Amino acid sequence: MKFRKALLGILVASSFGAISLPANAEIIIEFAPPPLRYEAVPAPRRGYEWEAGHWRWNGHRHVWTSGVWVRTRPGYVYSSPRWEERDGRWAYQPRRWDRDGDGVPNQYDRRPDNPHRS
Repeated sequence: MKFRKALLGILVASSFGAISLPANAEIIIEFAPPPLRYEAVPAPRRGYEWEAGHWRWNGHRHVWTSGVWVRTRPGYVYSSPRWEERDGRWAYQPRRWDRDGDGVPNQYDRRPDNPHRS
């Protein structure tokens, strides 16, 4: 029953053009997030990456998420959460760790440890 209600909610939201959820559950909306808020960046901390505050989508509106420290993963490149504009729509890219730094999430990368990638 809960699944049917959730599915109905997604269908209703997508019919208004506000949000669409592709099969890979990427969040895509029709309008830009609000401007970023200013946050003082704390002094560097050994073994951690600073993830700046950002706007996330809660299914109805943008919600501010304050910056946090994220523990580093040796051998990986960190990408912080961000919004990307694609053909007039906005796609949310969550944080991710990438082994070879090519920008392709390892789960979709056919050669995730390729050191000779350009």
